[in-house]
Amino acid sequence: ITILRLSMGCSGLSFNSVPLPPVGTYQRSCEGGAHHRQRRSWVWNQFFVLEEYTGDEPLYVGKLHSDVDKGEGQVKYVLNGQGATSIFTIDENTGDIHATKRLDREEQAYYTLRAQARNRENNLPVEPESEFVIKVQDINDNEPKFLNGPYSARVPEMSPVGTSVVTVVATDADDPTYGNSARVIYSILEGQPYFSVEPKTGVVKTALPNMDREARDQYLLVIQAKDMVGQMGGLSGTTSVMVTLTDVNDNPPHFSRKSYQFSMSESLPVASVVAKIKTLDSDVGPNAEMEYRIVDGDGLGLFRITPDRDTQEGHITLQKGLDFETKSSYTLRVEVSNRNIDLRFLSLGPFSDTATVRLIVENVDEPPVFSLPLSKMLISEAAKVGTTIGTVSAHDPDSTNSPIRYSIDRNTDLERFFNIDATTGVISTAKPLDREVNAIHNITIFAMESLHPLQVGKCIILITVMDINDNAPVFAIEYETYLCESARPGQVIETISAMDRDEPQSGHRFFFSLTAEAAGNLNFTLRDNKDNTASVLTMRGGFQRHDQTMYRLPVLIMDGGSPALSSTNTLSIRVCDCDPDGAPQSCGSEASMLSAGLSTGALIAILACILTLLEGGVDRERDRQREKPLILDEERDVRENIVRYDDEGGGEEDTEAFDMVALRNLKLVRESGGKTRRDVTPEVPSLFLSSRPPPDNGIFRDFIWDRLKEADADASAPPYDSLQTYAFEGSGSVAESLSSLDSLSTDSEQNYDYLSDWGPRFKKLADLYGHSDDGNLFAS
Repeated sequence: ITILRLSMGCSGLSFNSVPLPPVGTYQRSCEGGAHHRQRRSWVWNQFFVLEEYTGDEPLYVGKLHSDVDKGEGQVKYVLNGQGATSIFTIDENTGDIHATKRLDREEQAYYTLRAQARNRENNLPVEPESEFVIKVQDINDNEPKFLNGPYSARVPEMSPVGTSVVTVVATDADDPTYGNSARVIYSILEGQPYFSVEPKTGVVKTALPNMDREARDQYLLVIQAKDMVGQMGGLSGTTSVMVTLTDVNDNPPHFSRKSYQFSMSESLPVASVVAKIKTLDSDVGPNAEMEYRIVDGDGLGLFRITPDRDTQEGHITLQKGLDFETKSSYTLRVEVSNRNIDLRFLSLGPFSDTATVRLIVENVDEPPVFSLPLSKMLISEAAKVGTTIGTVSAHDPDSTNSPIRYSIDRNTDLERFFNIDATTGVISTAKPLDREVNAIHNITIFAMESLHPLQVGKCIILITVMDINDNAPVFAIEYETYLCESARPGQVIETISAMDRDEPQSGHRFFFSLTAEAAGNLNFTLRDNKDNTASVLTMRGGFQRHDQTMYRLPVLIMDGGSPALSSTNTLSIRVCDCDPDGAPQSCGSEASMLSAGLSTGALIAILACILTLLEGGVDRERDRQREKPLILDEERDVRENIVRYDDEGGGEEDTEAFDMVALRNLKLVRESGGKTRRDVTPEVPSLFLSSRPPPDNGIFRDFIWDRLKEADADASAPPYDSLQTYAFEGSGSVAESLSSLDSLSTDSEQNYDYLSDWGPRFKKLADLYGHSDDGNLFAS
């Protein structure tokens, strides 16, 4: 037993430990006896205790002793710090330190404690408190562990020996600075002879060459890590490594057979797949991607072969239409090769293969084929009915060569403008054509085999109607021309232009002039601007509204067609009072009222009073109508001419509410004087009554009889029990028109001529209600 002595000179603590090598000394010196001390100089030491002690008695750690302690029992020892009293105890009389619990270095490697000697009687310290460390000494009680296991790794097939696969790492919780408890050595338990592992680094490598993925693609390795440098008695741990061989392009593709034969219908559309060829390749992924090409044969321009993206099969597709009568079979020589070739394995053989493909065309009954699927024809809109437009031609592509019959798809010629000869295919007009209504007719022609009516071909005909000069030019817009009273002679008051529905190839050319009867007037003249416009100019000044409010100027417009067409258009010119900028302010006869002393404000006041009186009369009439109860729905819309009766009849025996005989014979209505309903008060204002007798129902009888005979003679008419509705109202109405426009033809004393004097805003009302007294077209 080696004693660790901490000498304090005259007096002090000393520590004894067991069996560890001495590591140092703590010294203290003094002068002049025990009561004269100097500054201490320290060299501190450690206590050591083995971990995982399994004895029954507490483990002795060391001894604490003070020079003051003379063995008389006057000194006691006290221990404080980490684990004091709970793990470590001290005998207060002797200073012996023991560990009462089993220690684990991996949980806590050292403990820091403080020791002190005290007087037993007064508990005063006889020495200063001293700090020391108890270090737990490691033993090999932890096996190596692979914290990242199990492992998985990938390595290309055919890799050379020594190719690194993966690195495994094991850790040991024991103290790496003490002994060999944490020094690990790696070895392989399973996976030989294919793989090996570096003992010190844990690098797993390939151990055999030419490992083939197609033969075996996965290997399970078991790696062991053992501490104590692999010696006997060391602890060990294991992990697994799953090694997968990845593919390389080391296998060439090849066809499953050397020759193939397929059948295909001649009616297949272009781009159809006519054959699928399976190719074998032991590789996978990009290494098994194929490329195909047709290297020889009699269908080089007719067929194409491409790989399928998912299956890598070779798909032969049709590039042009087939015809059994022209050629009934084709022979192709196709080649397959890998898209991605690894140059390292070219020595294994050519990475391509060839095969022969024979394609047999099957005959089908085909519809007639037109010589042109789309034809364009021209016809003048002046062509008479029966004029030949053009001819279509179709033939039976089959060997039977069936005769062809032609027809027009009437869904494309609803108005039946055209006919076609069923045998010759000659297209002719069936009605007069009008280019301005329809310039291009798009019709479909059917060609049907006489021997096989279900075989029908079709083509499209575009018939363009050529223009002739059959429309006269007219004003481009409806002009509203105003003439200021202050206009000077030669002043342009309007510029007019024309439009023509025809479309000549050289463009429109219009000529403007006054008619012969208007050429000599002294008020206006017309100047042709030679650009399809004309200007209207005044020939004098001094126009006055009280003399004449309206002038009408007839203009002759002629086009440049052959033969030329012309039309007379009347330009209405209204005389107005204008502001200094020439903008019309008031037009018509207002000037005469102003001259009588009425200002514009007075006219406005009078007009407001008239409108107020009219509104009051309308309100009183509405109130009077509301006071009269009618058996009608109060929520009905008064704007509708519909009266709804919410009552039910009593059947055929009830002749009080409805006289069924009167409904069947309108003559009884006239004879009975118009028998009314008993449940409704006849409150129709007399303003809407008419003395005109109701029309005889003979016209309805004749109309229905004619339609009945037409339905009987029509083979395509609906069945006899169907309902046919005809929108026919007869030749007149008992109630006559309810429009106030009829007031123009009555003997009404109301005169609305003053509306024309209110300016351009009231022009429409003046045209509808007013009577023009301007009998002269031109002022002389």
